[in-house]
Amino acid sequence: MSDQKTKSVTAVLVHAAWFDGSSWNKVASQLQKKGFNVVSAQIPLTSLSDDVTVVRRILKRQTDPVILVGHSYGGAVITAAGAGDPNVKALVYVAAIVPDEGETVGEVFQRVAPHPKAPQLQPDEDGFLWLQADAFRNAVMHQASPAEIALTAVVQKPIALKCLGEAISKPAWKEKKSWFLIAEDDRMVSPATQQFLAERMGAKVVSLPLDHAPLISQPETVVKVIIDAAESSAAAAA
Repeated sequence: MSDQKTKSVTAVLVHAAWFDGSSWNKVASQLQKKGFNVVSAQIPLTSLSDDVTVVRRILKRQTDPVILVGHSYGGAVITAAGAGDPNVKALVYVAAIVPDEGETVGEVFQRVAPHPKAPQLQPDEDGFLWLQADAFRNAVMHQASPAEIALTAVVQKPIALKCLGEAISKPAWKEKKSWFLIAEDDRMVSPATQQFLAERMGAKVVSLPLDHAPLISQPETVVKVIIDAAESSAAAAA
C-alpha cells in the first residue's frame, strides 16, 4: 500500500495482558514507513471497562479513518471499544481473545485445555496476575530473541482479575469487517480457540506457525494483515 493511500489512515494498536504499548514498536515503525498514522494505546489492565474507556478516549481524538488492532486480551478491548464508532473502518485481531455478547474474557480463554507449557496463573493479594520470566520464554514469545524476551518480561504490566470476568455488551465485529491472524504455535491462547473465534465472526483469516506475540517475533506479518484491512476498507469506501 502506498504512502499516498495510507497518509489519511490511523492504526490504533491495543496491547495484551502482561504487555504495554511498546510491544507494538516494530509494527508501529513499519506502519509509519508505509504512511500510516499510528497510536499505540496504553491501557491500565485494571478492568475491561477501564481499558475500553482509554481506547474510546483515543478514538475520539482521531479525525482520519481508523483500523483498530488488538493483540490477545486487546482483542476483547477493541471488540467493546469499537462498537458504534463509525470512524472505525475495520478490526484486526492478532492471536486474540474475542468474546461475543454476554461472554467474558475468562470464558473464552478457558474454552479448551491449556497448552502443557502455559503458565499456571494465580492472582496476588491485590487481584493481579503476573508472569514469571520463564513464562515469556517458554509460552508467550518463544520465537522471539532472548533480548526481546528479557525486555518484555522487565516491562510487563500485570492484568487484574476484573478484566477476565466482565461480560461484553455489544461486539464491534458484528457491525464491522474483521481480520484475524491465527498463531498456530500459540501456547497461551489455543489455536483451536482462535480458529473458532475467527469462523464465528466471519473474519478474513491468515493462519501461520507463529507464537503468541508475532507483533514482536514476526512484525512484518502483522503489518501485512493491517495493510490488507486498510486497503480493503478504502476500496469499499470508494
